[in-house]
Formats: sequence, structure tokens, C-alpha cells
Amino acid sequence: MSGFPGGTAVSLVTVYDWPTVDGQAGGSPHLHTASTEGYVVTGGTGAVETLSGNGYERHDLARGTVLWFTPGTVHRLVNLSGDLQLVVVMQNAGIPEAGDAVFTFPEPVLADPEAYARAASAPAAPHLEDHERGEAARTRRDLAIDGYLALRERVESEGPAAMKSLWDKAAHLVSSRTDTWRRLWADGPKAQADATGDHLDALAEADATHLCDAHVASAGDVARKWGMCGRLETWDLRP
Repeated sequence: MSGFPGGTAVSLVTVYDWPTVDGQAGGSPHLHTASTEGYVVTGGTGAVETLSGNGYERHDLARGTVLWFTPGTVHRLVNLSGDLQLVVVMQNAGIPEAGDAVFTFPEPVLADPEAYARAASAPAAPHLEDHERGEAARTRRDLAIDGYLALRERVESEGPAAMKSLWDKAAHLVSSRTDTWRRLWADGPKAQADATGDHLDALAEADATHLCDAHVASAGDVARKWGMCGRLETWDLRP
């Protein structure tokens, strides 16, 4: 078995303390199209606002809070104390990094794949200095907030059915990426699940062969990035 347990990815997030037009500080609202995401709060206080099949909800965050949400759930992190920090556990390591997330940009941007790609990828432009990447991440966050606030208003007045347009556009935006995602899934989470089945078969026969491969692995150096919700510390945990 290779890769981090369960084929998951782990990152440390220091949530942005940049204020937004509604007076709350925090990150970029977005959803994931193929992966479930979990939060383990390690410091500070805040909230996560969600739009899902349950409509609009707000969940308090404090040290020790653990929650997770399934694909399609729009989530917006709010930093109340100014020092909100999380460990994020992401299903399907490699797939989120390959474009699983879709921002809640305004409708005209979501409907134009080229405009969407420009807005979503702006902080990654190779010629930018680090502080310029931060400025681009903030501009991207503000655009996502604009679309999110309009969507939240519709969800509060019309119910979860108002989410359908975003879900349809998100599926359209990522549809060309699924061949790559399928390979990542097959080499990671699926391979680990299949290996566990093989181990159980072997143990039922008192066969310890796989135990002879016992070893310790290390993720190596941390990478620091301007993420969607905050400053990220990440590792490459794929096989």
C-alpha cells in the first residue's frame, strides 16, 4: 500500500483575514465536484457558511471542531478571531489539485469557460512575485464572494433548487478533466481499497507476506501556497 492512508491529502490552512463586502473576513467560496472535504480546527474561531441540498447553513468553528461536506456543497470560511487555522483532510489526493474545485463566480463568468479559467488561475501566473500572487488571490476571492452572495440570496428565497444552475455549470466546466481524475483515483484511493481486500484475504489464510513489507514513509518538504481559503502548507502525498 502506497500513498497517504485512504488516498487522502492533508494540508494546513491559515484562513485569510481579508475583509469582504459584507464585513466578514475569510476565503473564497467554492465547491468540489468529486471529493469530500473535512475540517479539523486547530486554533482560532470562525464559521463556515454552506449552500447545499439543505439550503443555507452556518456552522461555528472552534478548536476541536470536526466537520466535513460532500461534493456540490458550496463552502465559505469566515475568520472571526483573525487567527483561524485548520487541518484540511481532502478525499482523492491529486484530484482537487487537478481542478476539482469550482468557484462561485458570477453567472456570466461561470458560463464562459475561458473567462472562468482566467479568473480561477490568476494567482498561478508564472511571472508573478509572491506578493502579487497574494493580490491576485484576493481579487479572485472577491469575485467569488460577489457570485456567492447573489447565490445565497437566491437559495434563501427559493430554497435548494436555486443551486441547480451552479451545479450544472460546474459539471460542464470539469467534464473534460475526468479521464485524468480517473487515473488518479485508480492509482490512489481505489488501489488502497483493493490492497486492503487482498490483505484481508491473506490474513484469513494466516498469510503474513504483506507484513514483510512494513516500512515508514515521509512526505518530505512542505510547500507554501496562496490557496482558495487561506495560506496553505501542503505535501505531495500521492503514490
